[in-house]
Amino acid sequence: MQHIDSVVVVGTFRPEKVIPAQVLSGERLQRLNAHSVADAIRYFSGVQIKDYGGIGGLKTINVRGMGTQHVGVFYDGIQLGNAQNGQIDLGKYSLDNMAAVTLYNGQKSSGVQSARDYASASAVYLRTRIPEFREGRRCNLKLTLKGGSFGTVNPSVLYEQRLGERISNSLNAEFLYTTGRYRFSYVKADGYDTTAVRQNGDVRALRIEEGLFGRIPDGNWRVKAYFYNSERGYPGAFVREEPGRFRHEDRQWDSNFFLQGSFFKAFGDRYRLSVHGKYACDYLHYLSDPRLDVTTMYVDNHYLQQEAYLSAAHEFALFKWWDVNLATDLQYNTLDADLVNFVYPSRLTSLTALATTFRFGRVTVQGSLLHTFVEDFARERGAEAGVKNVFTPTLVVQYRPFRSVDLALRAFCKRIFRMPTLNDLYYTFIGNKYLKPEYTTQYNLGAAYTKEWPGARFRRFEASLDAYCNEVDDKIIAMPTSNQFQWTMVNLGHVGIRGADAVVSGSMRFGRLGVDCRATYTWQRARDLTDRTSAYYGGQIPYIPWHSGSAVVGLSFGGWMLDYSFIYTGERYESSANIPENHALAWYTSDLSLSKRFHLRRSQLRASVEVNNLLNQQYEVVQCYPMPGTNVKLIISWIL
Repeated sequence: MQHIDSVVVVGTFRPEKVIPAQVLSGERLQRLNAHSVADAIRYFSGVQIKDYGGIGGLKTINVRGMGTQHVGVFYDGIQLGNAQNGQIDLGKYSLDNMAAVTLYNGQKSSGVQSARDYASASAVYLRTRIPEFREGRRCNLKLTLKGGSFGTVNPSVLYEQRLGERISNSLNAEFLYTTGRYRFSYVKADGYDTTAVRQNGDVRALRIEEGLFGRIPDGNWRVKAYFYNSERGYPGAFVREEPGRFRHEDRQWDSNFFLQGSFFKAFGDRYRLSVHGKYACDYLHYLSDPRLDVTTMYVDNHYLQQEAYLSAAHEFALFKWWDVNLATDLQYNTLDADLVNFVYPSRLTSLTALATTFRFGRVTVQGSLLHTFVEDFARERGAEAGVKNVFTPTLVVQYRPFRSVDLALRAFCKRIFRMPTLNDLYYTFIGNKYLKPEYTTQYNLGAAYTKEWPGARFRRFEASLDAYCNEVDDKIIAMPTSNQFQWTMVNLGHVGIRGADAVVSGSMRFGRLGVDCRATYTWQRARDLTDRTSAYYGGQIPYIPWHSGSAVVGLSFGGWMLDYSFIYTGERYESSANIPENHALAWYTSDLSLSKRFHLRRSQLRASVEVNNLLNQQYEVVQCYPMPGTNVKLIISWIL
């Protein structure tokens, strides 16, 4: 009897073309000049990252102008939740253990999937690394040390152990410290007149992930525990108070923990089952003291969110040309806070999705119907919002006109909504329990083309172009009440969005020289159509540029790698009032990195140097939140 060891097949992940999707994975993802997930997502078309400055600043994502709360963020297939305000800070999620980052417009469409996968206007999927072992090895060890400008020190360790033929373990830990101090120019209407140092941007953060991975016949399972703890200063808006004095002393403490698991198994060719479960606990402490910063009011609040989630999805292959997916999710959220007159809300959410896929030769048709039931509870009777019971459909069509050419024409229409957050409904003196959901209707028409030439100098070419139209109804906005000191949340807004996304990428090989290129472009017109009597009716909504894009060029020769990346954000307005005082100029940044691999006896050493904002651009992503100028990072990785 001869024993044959397990074989691991490694390939490049490419999402299906039925729904517009962009992906950064593997070596391409690791070679980007990016510290966090937010930095990597900047290279996708149709995306705006709101960055409040430096490593410690809040970073949220806006896709196709619909707002942060319309984007679902999934970590290893399970959504990251924030029932309190609906925002996920992507700056907290490192690329150190990330295998792929994927952006789907509309929704993911891959057969058996949870009901949550259908419940967002757009979705970002973060897929962490699964242990892989070379022949004869039972463990992997990777030690990384990053350091550079702003007093940044960022060590990390990744340890993977094969526990058996079908079970493996992964432990990843990372610590980050930075002072967050950097020089910048303060700009006024008559030009740059002041040079200052950004203060109170320090960060101390610890992240630990423990994963257990298993394989079963025709399936797999995984369990992951995640812990994140940080203390950071929020620099705040840069507004002149006294000549030469700029003080911002807001502090925030975060402790995030979740335990999640997933199980997948195929029962023959006709039925597949996927089960997900999760428990999460998020603690936040925010302190703002006017004795230290006269521009703020005193705030010393503590928040505790808890979430329990369970999902079961079934896929039935009725015929070779017809699949049906049925998924049911249950989620329960609670929020505690030490606010005055707080109602201590909790929320029960039930999602049921029925989806089907038809394949008729070169035509693929997908349809889904999502039912959402939401009921809120509060300690005080009558304080909770009404029950929400909503059906939302999606229709997707793809046509491949040629058998021998990889060209796909695609279109989709999706109706979806986002529930008001617990802050929208119940925040003391501001929340409004009578809010309606914010509805979005999306239309997309596009094409994707791929061509490969194995063994030729020009190896691969990919291109996609999508035109879209989004309508956002009952947009939730803050409005003053009887005076300017008390505001409340109301349904008043309507936004009409028209745009186009283009992505082109290719790879070439000239002997030992490899070249990889990728470029994106977005045109977007997002107008505020709320009030026809307003002087600003039809104006571009804040922070949405008409033109934006990015480009990445990577060269590899032997063990050397040289990468250049460029990001451009065009002119935009910083307020719904499209007047000259709110006009923001275009900005762009160039980043450059050089790395070298050294092969030792039984290990590998990789050294990299990165220069970010090479041309020392002085710019702001968000008004009064200046970004860093030229900065340097050194990285050393030792793989055993």
